[in-house]
Amino acid sequence: MTKEVHNRADALSNKAAHEAHEAKSGKAERDAALKAVTDNMAKLKALRLAREAAQPPRPAAAPRKARSKSKSSGTKSSGEKGPALSDWLAGQQSGGRRI
Repeated sequence: MTKEVHNRADALSNKAAHEAHEAKSGKAERDAALKAVTDNMAKLKALRLAREAAQPPRPAAAPRKARSKSKSSGTKSSGEKGPALSDWLAGQQSGGRRI
């Protein structure tokens, strides 16, 4: 082997080792950040649960009353039927629409 080939092999080996080291340190940083976020979420959850436990219980929500339906709303309720299809089509054609 010539010296040049040997130097290239060493450089590639060092580069691979350096990239592996960077990957490990990057993973350690990500793991530390994940742990910090997880710990913060656990702390906030504990504070929320403590705050909710200290408050008196809320009364049950009262059922809502159904709204009265008015005829002047302009919309059809589900029980009302529209005109028959043939009547509707005839009205569309007489109104100048192409069907």
